[in-house]
Amino acid sequence: MFNLFKKKKEENKRGDQYLSLKVREVVKETPDTVTIYFEQPEPFLEYRPGQYLTVILELGGKEVRRSYSLCTSPYVDPHPGITIKRVEGGLVSNYLNDQIRPGKTIEIMKPLGHFTTDFHSKNKNHFVMIAGGSGITPIMGISKSILINEPDSKVTLIYCSRSEDQIIFRNQLEKLQDEYKERFKVFHNLSKPSLNWEGMKGRLDQVKIDEILQNNLYPGTAKTKYFVCGPNGLMDIALEALKAKGISDEDIFKESFYTDIEAKEETLKAEGKLSPELTREIEVNVNGESFHFEVPAGMTILEAGLDRDIDMPYSCQSGLCTACRGKLVSGKVDMIEDAGLSQSEIAEGYILCCSSKPASSDIKIIIE
Repeated sequence: MFNLFKKKKEENKRGDQYLSLKVREVVKETPDTVTIYFEQPEPFLEYRPGQYLTVILELGGKEVRRSYSLCTSPYVDPHPGITIKRVEGGLVSNYLNDQIRPGKTIEIMKPLGHFTTDFHSKNKNHFVMIAGGSGITPIMGISKSILINEPDSKVTLIYCSRSEDQIIFRNQLEKLQDEYKERFKVFHNLSKPSLNWEGMKGRLDQVKIDEILQNNLYPGTAKTKYFVCGPNGLMDIALEALKAKGISDEDIFKESFYTDIEAKEETLKAEGKLSPELTREIEVNVNGESFHFEVPAGMTILEAGLDRDIDMPYSCQSGLCTACRGKLVSGKVDMIEDAGLSQSEIAEGYILCCSSKPASSDIKIIIE
């Protein structure tokens, strides 16, 4: 169902993985959150629900990159959109909330990410979505795609926000509930609601999750899939609750926007799990072009490559987004954070250059 909508031509400035998109509309979702909708480029921007775009900006004389999930569905929405919640002191999130207007062009990396699923009209699934704050962003696109593509599937959304005015997509969620009354149920949980709030309140816990799921069973569904996205604390609670119910890992999909890679590295060092930090000569092949360079002791492969002006793809630099993914074909690395990779990808030899440091000689990495 891609390519249903009118396409608009936009130049590709860097290479196949990069694109310039023109801002069509900016919608203020909450006091500190906006959604930026883009004009469709030529050729049509194809993406899977739940994936993200990497925004590339020049701020303060430096190039900065950040990843933001697509909130739209390619099966429903004519224009792709990303949602950005303001972060205190956040250089990019504050700029996008305050300075972006329709007509401006933003450079991006094309959509990436594995927080998604396949859709089929004959599926009869139950999707349980647990989101907190801006974690609703990818889940919004996935939910709309399920509802339009799988008429026999159901969606149960547990959404945690701070207060009523912090509920992102509140109007959209209400419209979806009206349109899909028997197939889409939303349970809001607010940590600091007003006195007039009559829904769930306080901290989300296993008791609340269990109660919602026990009262929203769909015997006719063939399979239940679980999608979890939000702050680390909420994700830990949700994942523990699901595992306590005996849910298999293969049925749980998770997306984290937060990690402390430096703290994790210190822990691994203290446990003696990292190799000695030495300067190593490595080879990196980027889109068919080979580069030989040294990685100084203590530096990641991505940092060293960027210092030499090699156009290695990257985004979050914290091991979550997989934009810097490469295949290790020889040698050994210490990968500090691998949360963005699946177990099958790790088994096939894929690494994240932003969180990997050389641990041997004869390292060769292929990035496509």
